[in-house]
Amino acid sequence: MRLTRRRVLAWTAGLLAAPATLGACAVGVEPLLLERVVSYRVTPSTWGATPTLRIAVLADLHACEPWMTERRIESIVAQCNALGADLVVLLGDYVAGHRFTTGQVPSPNWSRPLARLVAPLGVYAILGNHDWWADETAQRQGRGPVLGRLALEAAGIRVLENEAVRLSLNGSAFWLAGLADQLALLPGRQWGRTRMTRLDDLPGTLAQIPDGAPVVLLAHEPDIFPQVPPSVALTLSGHTHGGQVRLLGYSPVVPSRFGNRYAYGHVVEEDRHLIVSGGLGCSIAPVRLGVPPEINLVEVAGPALA
Repeated sequence: MRLTRRRVLAWTAGLLAAPATLGACAVGVEPLLLERVVSYRVTPSTWGATPTLRIAVLADLHACEPWMTERRIESIVAQCNALGADLVVLLGDYVAGHRFTTGQVPSPNWSRPLARLVAPLGVYAILGNHDWWADETAQRQGRGPVLGRLALEAAGIRVLENEAVRLSLNGSAFWLAGLADQLALLPGRQWGRTRMTRLDDLPGTLAQIPDGAPVVLLAHEPDIFPQVPPSVALTLSGHTHGGQVRLLGYSPVVPSRFGNRYAYGHVVEEDRHLIVSGGLGCSIAPVRLGVPPEINLVEVAGPALA
């Protein structure tokens, strides 16, 4: 190929335009993409002979205008119901996580579509850090219930905060456990706290479950995972959004003290399984690149069915 002045100028213009194009895609396109379904199949040894369980996972809605409107949540709910999962779980952060909005979506509005979620084993939720941070009364008092919990309960969705419930799948029992948030209470002079206060109680939650019973654990932040015992078959988390920018399997910024270790996807450590959802909305800024919004469908099966 002959190197001409015109070609050099064209290549230079292309290189200069590339960052702007990526930026426009990250802000104006990818956050608004139709939600893809990302599926996982895990076969933890602790699941044993329990039948295969199909879990639909919705994480980090961050409802706000124009990025996550009530109408868009209605579409997400319809797509989730169409998966026909045995169980639906919501992993927290229902309120907006940034200020780059044209309007708020109040809790009655974002929770109203969620009331239409259906599954044979029910719909369960946990809360995220932004659900706590957005509630000034809960911050001041140092306790809930936060507005997000009240909205979910009004929609008929049970919220688990350091609680475990026994469920039955084709006659076989398993337990669903949900933790309170690990970053719930902010530090600040107005709150009278000098550091972040966590409300999760992993030992107390698991103590509600009989020894040897199969367990699925819901924890908004994945940073709890190193403390999760091998008796838990699967931990489901959100919070990180996959870093919101993820290129070639790497996220430059991850809201986790473990960095990319628990940024996104299926993590297996010593036969302990963790799935971190990329989530649906945005936090800090309405930016997504390389990790578009997603609904997760997770199948949990015993090793014999692998």
